[in-house]
Amino acid sequence: MPWPANSGTTDSDRKSWRDRYGKSDAEAGIETTENFEPFSQRNDLFTRAFWDPEVRSKQTAAFFESYRMKASYRKGDGFRQKDFALRNASWLISDIISNRSATEGRREGFQAPIACDTPVAEVREEIDDPAAMSAEIKRIARFFGADLAGVTELDPRWLYATRVDVRDFSEAENTLPEGMSSVIVLGHQMDKELVATYPSALAGAATGREYSHEAAIVIQLAAYIRNLGYEAVPSMNDTGLVIPYAVKAGLGEYARNQMVITPEFGPRLRFSKIFTNLPLAHDTPKRPGVARFCDICTACADACPAKALPLGPPEESPLDDVSAIRGVRKWTSDAKACFGYWAKLQSDCAICMRVCPFNRDFETWRDRLWLRVALSRFRKWALWWDARSDRATRLKPKDWWNSAQGR
Repeated sequence: MPWPANSGTTDSDRKSWRDRYGKSDAEAGIETTENFEPFSQRNDLFTRAFWDPEVRSKQTAAFFESYRMKASYRKGDGFRQKDFALRNASWLISDIISNRSATEGRREGFQAPIACDTPVAEVREEIDDPAAMSAEIKRIARFFGADLAGVTELDPRWLYATRVDVRDFSEAENTLPEGMSSVIVLGHQMDKELVATYPSALAGAATGREYSHEAAIVIQLAAYIRNLGYEAVPSMNDTGLVIPYAVKAGLGEYARNQMVITPEFGPRLRFSKIFTNLPLAHDTPKRPGVARFCDICTACADACPAKALPLGPPEESPLDDVSAIRGVRKWTSDAKACFGYWAKLQSDCAICMRVCPFNRDFETWRDRLWLRVALSRFRKWALWWDARSDRATRLKPKDWWNSAQGR
């Protein structure tokens, strides 16, 4: 099968976007070029693994099968049956949601938005103060279990040019209800101790748990908005790229490891989103200095076993790399190499998250002090301090299990 075109973008489109979003892009540290095109989800590596012979292999098939307890369990610490069992159990709620419409070609939360189980109320709550409404939405998001919440405008550049019909992995139309104006972005903290056990199948439970959490949270928050009489579409990995929205919503700053670094949890987050026409005030992007720190730090790239992360400055991705968004100057990974290592492990890898100097407990005074230094002109000293600590030492999975048993 040929790769689909990422977009039919025209020069007029690009100029219109630059005029409209140039100022907020600069505030967020986003830089697009004349080659910019919205991304087609069918070119995502996880989707390509189902239809593209360059990616699909026995290893990738085994990777997906392992989430159905068909893994090649081994004696190695972190890859025993109970490690896979906990990881797969953590994904259960997300799996239930994503599989319920698969026979219709829609894998909700991944290749299609989550279907709404709540009708829009016929009577609409009047919203006189969008700023107060934003504060209320953030409070309700925290009530349902989100750790972070921010709001930004709906920017069509980050919507997928097309979505995917999972029956044959053909392109499908990617649409939202008319009048959508805002994106509510939610952050979900991953378990710090489980993250410390990467790479392992056990560590994958930190990922799966948050996907299950976010599936429940976005559905509930969207239902609240719909009960107020407004449209709300709950979304996880589907419909659009969440990282640009998270950055523009002021939740954090983009980093070399391809993650959003937040002042509350560093890189240890999953993100979800809700598209809505509820009148909301938008947050302002924040650039406290993470990118400047990444300019002098290559901890994630040095530790990557697949050598998939860049060592140099931000660059525009090669035009022949169909799994990277075209026309954005940023740090870009070799997604094929990264996913190849995941397939070999039969689990996700987040070594880059574990070793990131921002992967800390910012509830402690020591780590808050480190953060202040890292975001200041003394960042080289903070990097020196981190390199001489044992913060990034891997926790052996057996020690995690032993601690759970009180040993």
